[in-house]
Amino acid sequence: MVMTVHVDIVSAERQIFSGLAEMVVAPAEMGEVGIYPRHSPMITRLKAGEIRIVEAGGTEQAIYVSGGILEVQPNTITVLSDTAQRCQDLDESAAIEAKEKAEKLLADNTSSIDYARAKLELAEAIAQLRAIDRLRKKR
Repeated sequence: MVMTVHVDIVSAERQIFSGLAEMVVAPAEMGEVGIYPRHSPMITRLKAGEIRIVEAGGTEQAIYVSGGILEVQPNTITVLSDTAQRCQDLDESAAIEAKEKAEKLLADNTSSIDYARAKLELAEAIAQLRAIDRLRKKR
């Protein structure tokens, strides 16, 4: 019998995923974390990136998050994120455009831009493009 853990991924707008998983891999701030059923309790911040869920039965789901909080309990994993969507729903052209815009803003030393915001937007766009690329390679 395969052990599972209940996973909930919620964005500010809606619930993205709710179901049983054999394993979850998430982009924690200090590096990727792999979580199996009965994992020790923990709370960590997430950076922009892809959460991979291996569902009961082996099907894999990929969900992009812009960051957020991951809470792990022995039988439940909860992800709270401002923005979350399934990787197959990401818009590659919009991510490329956002990346180029952020790079242009960061290169412009004369403007009075918010560098922290531009860096965040660049990191999110790059994370989306990585998730799209990984999804494309799996096909």
